[in-house]
Amino acid sequence: MDMYRLISSHLKEAGYNPFDGVLRIEFRDGSVYDYQGVPEHVFRGLMSSASHGRYFAEKIKDRYPYRRAF
Repeated sequence: MDMYRLISSHLKEAGYNPFDGVLRIEFRDGSVYDYQGVPEHVFRGLMSSASHGRYFAEKIKDRYPYRRAF
């Protein structure tokens, strides 16, 4: 999965697998989480948002099931 840099005080990078709808978020503290069942338009919205952190908080966090990736 390709990872793309984010401009945020809490988020570092994001990647997306369109085949299974997994959005991977790496946080600045080094933790990595996979969010399941995320539509591609949500990933595109995150990447084009003026505030990655705000978009994540409003559109992704606590809306999709997640697990720690590693």
